[in-house]
Amino acid sequence: MANIVVFSKNNCMQCKMTKKFLEQNGAEFEEINIDQHPEKIDYVKSLGFSSAPVIEAGDIVFSGFKPAKLKEII
Repeated sequence: MANIVVFSKNNCMQCKMTKKFLEQNGAEFEEINIDQHPEKIDYVKSLGFSSAPVIEAGDIVFSGFKPAKLKEII
């Protein structure tokens, strides 16, 4: 299982839903809040995304709350 990193923002409903889904399925993940760590914004943009959440798990990277994709990585 790849390390799961969730790049989130404050007051982001899709971020909350993504984290809740991972927690409910017993997945361990690292959360990086880009509001608290603005130096990570350029990294997220370099992945090709401009909206949160961005989920990175090994070679798999996607944006938004996508339960089917989340199931693939846990």
